[in-house]
Amino acid sequence: MNKEFVIGIDLGGTKINTAIVDFQGNIIKQINIPTLASEGENVVLNRIIKTIDEVLNKSEIKIENIRAIGIGAPGPLDSKEGIIITTPNLPFKNFNIINPIKKIYNINTYIDNDGNVAAIGEHTFGAGKGSKNMIYITVSTGIGGGAILNGNIYRGNTCNALEVGHMTLDPKGPLCNCGNYGCAEVLASGTSIGRQGRQAIEKKVITSLSKYSDITAYEVFNEAKNGDKVCSEIVNKSLNYLGICIANLVSIFDPEVVIIGGGVSKAGEVVFNTVKDVVKMRCFKILADSCEILPAKLSTNSGVIGAAALALREENIL
Repeated sequence: MNKEFVIGIDLGGTKINTAIVDFQGNIIKQINIPTLASEGENVVLNRIIKTIDEVLNKSEIKIENIRAIGIGAPGPLDSKEGIIITTPNLPFKNFNIINPIKKIYNINTYIDNDGNVAAIGEHTFGAGKGSKNMIYITVSTGIGGGAILNGNIYRGNTCNALEVGHMTLDPKGPLCNCGNYGCAEVLASGTSIGRQGRQAIEKKVITSLSKYSDITAYEVFNEAKNGDKVCSEIVNKSLNYLGICIANLVSIFDPEVVIIGGGVSKAGEVVFNTVKDVVKMRCFKILADSCEILPAKLSTNSGVIGAAALALREENIL
C-alpha cells in the first residue's frame, strides 16, 4: 500500500484546521471547525479526531495511505513526549495529545510549537525555500516565531525557543498577558494596534475611528492609509516596535531571510517598508544588506501545511 500523503493539523484557540497534504505540499482536502476550547481537554481532543475522520472521508483517501500526522499547537509544550504543558487559549494542562491519536490510527504522530511548524512550512514549501538560515515571525492576535538554522528547525533546550512575542522591548511598557511588561506582543501585535485605537476613542481623541462600532487593527490600518493622524501615529509606533524586534533577531541569528506572516503582514508595504528601515538603521550594515525581509507565501495555510511538513521531515521524506 502506497503511503502518499500526510495529515497536517493546525490547532488554535478558536479553530482546528486539518488537511490531507501530498509530499509536494499540495492540500488535497481541508476541514475547519471551531475548537470549543472552553469545553475542556477531552472535547478538544475528540474534535481533532473528528477532523481527521472527516478529511479522510471527504477525500476518499484511506488511513492506510497516510504516512504520518503532524500537529502545530501553541506552547509551551514538550514536543519529544507529545505533551502540551499549558497555553492561555487551550484547556490542556500537561496533556499528552499524541498517544490517543497514535492509538486510534496506528501511525506516527508528531507535534511542535505552532511558530516552529509555520517556519518549517515556509522553509519547505514557501518563501524561505532554498535558504539555509531563516527566521519566521507571525504577527496577528499575538506574535510568534520559529528559526531554521543550518537547514534544521531550532527548538532550543526545552523545545520552546523563539517565543518572539515575549521579547522585552520596553521594560516600562504595558502589561502583557504573560505577566511581564513591554513585550513585543503587547506593543506590536494586531491585538495591540486595535487596542490602541479603542483607547484613543475612550480618551475622546478626534479620529475617524469614531465612526466604527468595533475597532481592530484592520480599521486602524485602513484609516491610517486614508490620512488619519491618530491612526498613522499608532501604526508608525507599533511597526517601529516590530522593526526593533526583527532587528534584534537579525543581529542574533544573521539569517538570509526573515519572513513575516499573520494578519498584520496583510497591511502590505507600510509593514515591510517600516521594518526594513528599522532593521537598516539598527543592525550592522553587513547583516541588514544580506538579509531579505519577505511576506509569507503560504498565508493562512502556513500552520496546516507546516504541520504536514513537520510530519514529512520527521519521517525523513524531505
